[in-house]
Amino acid sequence: MHQNIHRYIARFVQLTSEELSVVDQCLERRVIPKKTMLLRAGDICDFEGYINQGCIREYFIDKKGVELTMEFAVEDWWVSDITSFETQSPSNMFIETLEDCEMLLLSRKSKEELLRRVPKLERMFRLMIQRHLTVVQTRLFKTMSDTAMDKYIAFTKRYPTISQRVPQHYIASYLGISPEFLSRLRKRHQKNDTTS
Repeated sequence: MHQNIHRYIARFVQLTSEELSVVDQCLERRVIPKKTMLLRAGDICDFEGYINQGCIREYFIDKKGVELTMEFAVEDWWVSDITSFETQSPSNMFIETLEDCEMLLLSRKSKEELLRRVPKLERMFRLMIQRHLTVVQTRLFKTMSDTAMDKYIAFTKRYPTISQRVPQHYIASYLGISPEFLSRLRKRHQKNDTTS
């Protein structure tokens, strides 16, 4: 059950078997059905979750009532509203399972306990936040400067399996385009692939 998270941690720090045992004690395993809301806008996020299996979507609703997808998270990724979790302020986003998921969850209390007992993990969480910030900044630059096709190609590289796992209108929402335009982009991209 914890093999994947152990491999994930090993990319950042080397832990002893005793330290890994503490990790296992602090994580709560949950199996969560498809279409479950893990977080709603206005609520305070009380978890950081590692995805063992499944697919999750983070989104918000704009002033016109339109859902805008911020991110997808799949196996070997973490999901949370970091701002809400750290500051205990109401979230602006929704987090929803798109598939049946198996997750390993940390509450604020269990994370504090984990970091107290295994201080080496401070490095892992710091590097995770740095990576996340890099991804967010890159996405912001691309959103402001790239063509729709460039955004679609970048999406397929970042999320190679997502297009078979989630409804197309969620992908269109992520890219900031209509589902119809996404369909045309996909056809054009496939045509370019076969002719190159």
